[in-house]
Amino acid sequence: MLTRKQKHILLKFFSMFSVVRGYNILIIVIAQYFTSIYILSYNKTLQDVILDANLLMLVLASSLTIAGGYIINNFYDSEKDLINRPIKSKLDKLVSQNTKLSFYFVLNFLAVIMASYVSFRAVLFFSVYIFAIWFYSHKLKKLAFIGNIVSASLTIAPFFAIFIYYKNFQTVVFVHAVFLLLIIFKRELTKDLENLKGDLSQGYKTIPVVYGEPTSKKILTLLSFLTLLPTYLLLYKYNIGYMYYYFYLSIALLGVFLFLLWKSNSKIHYLILHNILKFIILAGVFSILLIDVTVVF
Repeated sequence: MLTRKQKHILLKFFSMFSVVRGYNILIIVIAQYFTSIYILSYNKTLQDVILDANLLMLVLASSLTIAGGYIINNFYDSEKDLINRPIKSKLDKLVSQNTKLSFYFVLNFLAVIMASYVSFRAVLFFSVYIFAIWFYSHKLKKLAFIGNIVSASLTIAPFFAIFIYYKNFQTVVFVHAVFLLLIIFKRELTKDLENLKGDLSQGYKTIPVVYGEPTSKKILTLLSFLTLLPTYLLLYKYNIGYMYYYFYLSIALLGVFLFLLWKSNSKIHYLILHNILKFIILAGVFSILLIDVTVVF
C-alpha cells in the first residue's frame, strides 16, 4: 500500500513523463537505432552500431533536447492546452512551471555535454537545435505555413545528426527523408485542424485559422498526392527488401485518410485522422526491420 507521499511522488513522475512525452522519445530512440543499422551504416555490422559510443551519445543528446523541447512547448502552450487537451493539461500542471523550466535548462545542458563527447560540430548542431526549438515554440509556432514547416523539420533533425555522423549521402536516404517529412507535415496540419478552437482563442495564425478548413483540406489532399512520389521511387527504384509491404499499406491508409478527411467536421474526426498519420509513422519505424530481416534473424 502506497503512502500519501509516495502517491504524490508517483503523480509528479507521471506528470513530468506526460510533459516530456516519454513514449514519443522512446520511439525516436528506436527509430534512430533502426535507421542507423538498416539505412545509414550499410558497411557496418550490427555489433559495431550497437556498441558505438558516439552514436549512443548522439541518441542521448537528441532525446534530452527533444524532452526539453516538449517542456518549453508545454510552457508556452499552457493556456491553449486547457482548451484543446483539458485532461492532459490538468495532469501536466501537477508540476509547477518553475520546476519545468529548471528541468528544461538541466536537460539542454546535459544534451550539450553528451554532444561534446562526439565532436565540436555536434555541440554546435545541438546548440542550434535547442535554440531553434525555443524560437519555434516562442514565435514561429503561431504562424501559418512557417510553423508547420519548421515543426516538421525539427522533428526529423535528430535523424539528420546521425545522417551527418555516418556521412551516408545515398539518394535513397533523401527519398526516405522526403516521405517522412511529408507525412509529418500532414500530421502537423491535421493537428492544427484538431486544435482549431484553442488556436482561435489564443490568437494563433495557423493555416486553418487564417485560410479556413476547406483550404486546409485541399492542402492535405495535395500533400497526400505528393507523398505518392517518394513512395513510388522507394517501391520501384530502390531495394528496400520486404519494406514494400509497409509502403503499400501506407498508400491504402492515405486513401482512407483522404476519404475521411472530406467528411470530417469536428475535433473527434480530426483526432481520428491524426491517429491514422501517427500509426503510419509508428509502423514505419518498426517496418525498417523489413529492409533486411537477416540482420536480426
